[in-house]
Amino acid sequence: MNCPTKLAAGLSFERTPDGPRLVVSREIGAAPAVAWRLLTDTHRWPVWGPSVVGVACEGRFVQAGTCGHVRTVGGLELPFRVTECADRRWTWRVAGVPATGHRVEPLESGCRVAFEIPPLAAPYALVCRRGLATIERLARDATE
Repeated sequence: MNCPTKLAAGLSFERTPDGPRLVVSREIGAAPAVAWRLLTDTHRWPVWGPSVVGVACEGRFVQAGTCGHVRTVGGLELPFRVTECADRRWTWRVAGVPATGHRVEPLESGCRVAFEIPPLAAPYALVCRRGLATIERLARDATE
């Protein structure tokens, strides 16, 4: 990632390994490992993901190649495949379409959790902001 263009607090436009993305992020006062576990635990996605109702896949924690189905608030059940999972960053395709990337960056005190949104899905940034607020609460509860 290089030369992010800051748009507002916690919102920037960045070039990622998957191309240009709108990035929504939040600093969280928890260890990077705690946030990473929340992001990769498919059992927790419905807890922090406002658009996710359920997940079905073989493994609980995602890794490159993980496949399954995600059930959305609208009742759709869509297939997904994790395309990359390394260095505290994972990306996926949902119904064959590149979807939101997820990453955790260590900070001196805690970490920054970020969602990388394809430009055509920019309105999804509002959903991601809600998800980040929930992740922050869950991470704080896990460390207390």
